[in-house]
Amino acid sequence: MSNCYEEKKKKLLNGIMNRKMFSLIALLLLATLNGFAQETTKAIPAGAKVFINPMKDEYEKFLTDALKVKKVPLEIVTDKSQADFEITGTSESKKAGAAKIIMMGSWRSSEQASITVTNLKTGESVWAYSVNKSDSAHGKRSTAEACAKHLKEKIEKGK
Repeated sequence: MSNCYEEKKKKLLNGIMNRKMFSLIALLLLATLNGFAQETTKAIPAGAKVFINPMKDEYEKFLTDALKVKKVPLEIVTDKSQADFEITGTSESKKAGAAKIIMMGSWRSSEQASITVTNLKTGESVWAYSVNKSDSAHGKRSTAEACAKHLKEKIEKGK
């Protein structure tokens, strides 16, 4: 009798283990698929239409020029309702002070910039970048070109 009981117990435990294993595999599969879906929504496709929001000190003009110079594969639009993505950001400049000029012999400014690309359909921020140039030879142009370069890399990776 105990042999029959042991056999039923073994079958029951195997059934429970099989269901748990199936559930675990299904859960992992769903998590993987969800990860792919999230990566897809975070992608910025080449040729996407982008609106660049006005920024402090007209930084959007530097950024627009940099996107063209670096040949970033985006179409810049002036009407937000026609855009797929929006670029927002901020920049800050600090001219070299007398101490920096005298002590370090550098008249170059310090520049900081930060931009965020948002998918206008989902409202999700899909990419952000910050740059700090402590001895910038070309001022805002330097930070704008750094942002453009890294945005181009993001688009080309497709993720």
